[in-house]
Amino acid sequence: MHRGAGSAIRMVGKMAASGAEPQILVQYLVLRKDLSQAPFSWPAGALVAQACHAATAALHLHRDHPHTATYLRELGRMRKVVLEAPDETTLKELAETLQQKHIDHMLWLEQPENIATCIALRPYPKEEVSQYLKKLRLFK
Repeated sequence: MHRGAGSAIRMVGKMAASGAEPQILVQYLVLRKDLSQAPFSWPAGALVAQACHAATAALHLHRDHPHTATYLRELGRMRKVVLEAPDETTLKELAETLQQKHIDHMLWLEQPENIATCIALRPYPKEEVSQYLKKLRLFK
């Protein structure tokens, strides 16, 4: 966990009179693990660039969503979770499932090769998306 992670929690949401807890917004990214291994052997910088491209694109595409606006309000408090998919087939299947479930995301395709490298979701309440991703066995 990176330094200052405890203070990086972004609390948002409406504090209802019923005492509802505020929501933590998280942007989830799913990066292909096999790109770091032979035969691809992409360097760490190239993988980080793919995640950055996907994250930036997802934020831009969903910039008008209230969760995204809240997430971007304080840049120093953003929270991201990076998960891995074993290969391109799994990543593309995940993108299809997310689309079917109406979960806003961006599947980044590296050009000019048109290789699917990373999925980034728009910021979502942690409880909403983490439960869904657990069901897909992307993390425990």
